[in-house]
Amino acid sequence: MKDERQDDYLWDGSGEPDPEVEHLERMLSQFRSNRPEPEFDQAASQPSRGWLAALRSSRWPRLAPVAATLVISVAAWLVVRRSSLPALHPSSTTAASATPSQSAGWEVSRLSGTPVIGSSRITAAGRLAVGQTLVTDAASQASISVAEIGEVEVEPNTRLRLVEARDSRDWLALERGTIEASIWAPPGQFVVDTPSATAVDLGCVYTLHVDDSGAGLLRTTLGWVGFKLKGRESFIPAGAVCATRPGIGPGTPYFDDASESFRAALTQFDFDTLTPEQRDAALDVVLGEARPRDALTLWHVLSRTEGATRARVYARLAALAPPPPGVTRSGVLEGDRAMLDLWWNSLGYGDTSLWRTFERSWPPDNKSSAPR
Repeated sequence: MKDERQDDYLWDGSGEPDPEVEHLERMLSQFRSNRPEPEFDQAASQPSRGWLAALRSSRWPRLAPVAATLVISVAAWLVVRRSSLPALHPSSTTAASATPSQSAGWEVSRLSGTPVIGSSRITAAGRLAVGQTLVTDAASQASISVAEIGEVEVEPNTRLRLVEARDSRDWLALERGTIEASIWAPPGQFVVDTPSATAVDLGCVYTLHVDDSGAGLLRTTLGWVGFKLKGRESFIPAGAVCATRPGIGPGTPYFDDASESFRAALTQFDFDTLTPEQRDAALDVVLGEARPRDALTLWHVLSRTEGATRARVYARLAALAPPPPGVTRSGVLEGDRAMLDLWWNSLGYGDTSLWRTFERSWPPDNKSSAPR
């Protein structure tokens, strides 16, 4: 009866409150709107794909803090609720875990030109099965319906393969080209492997490009993306960009309105082979050009420096975004993960406890172990 009373509370406010729902209500109450309800006849007249266009519009970066909180909080609650449901009958559990979510593959629609799946040309629509490769040339585009969790638009000159399609994980390998993913899956379910890093979705919209060398660039429009390789991880919120290079992994995220000199110095710091003096000089530019908004970047740099260099980064970040209670200079310089996470949480980009919760379901750090 307890679960039934909690379900009543979820839908109509009656019955016994669910602790998780109450927690989300407190988190999201600051974003409550007092605006009148919309005219639904007007909303119904919009094109069926209009919401995707809205997600990708230029106004979303301004709403990023609210949108990211909503996306992450709701996704977290869904996962918690799903994990608390009664266990299925053993035979049902075995069957579910062994069966791909879309045994026949994902639906692919031609947007322009003639995309190819394997050796078959797509004239209108097709199916992408596990192990198959979708290729677009310079004149073709396609759209993939990712089970029931989202949509991926495939731009010209792109090659990608469906690695896995199961209830617990949907995995693509982007070998080259550009995709735009609009995903509303539980965190950690949608994964895109590239030659130099793995992108892990947290309910978001993002664009990912890979060039012929295997280098990549990820740009987030809504929500969050985790970008990682062999323990090196970057958190990329809406409005931010992160590059990646083969053999190195993801660089340091930055907002795309940062100064040109800031971005150039950060690229040197992340990827160039530098002498200690040259590396210090590049970091000097990053620290000197950093704005309060660039606390995003400096927080990541803390974990990629040590000793006296980390102390310099700490001083600049503390000047731009003072550490919250519970975060000490000595703890940060020692690399205390709990303190670093507390500091991140105070920056307004989200709660890292959600990342840490779902991190255990992320794919292996060693890219060679990715399923093929």
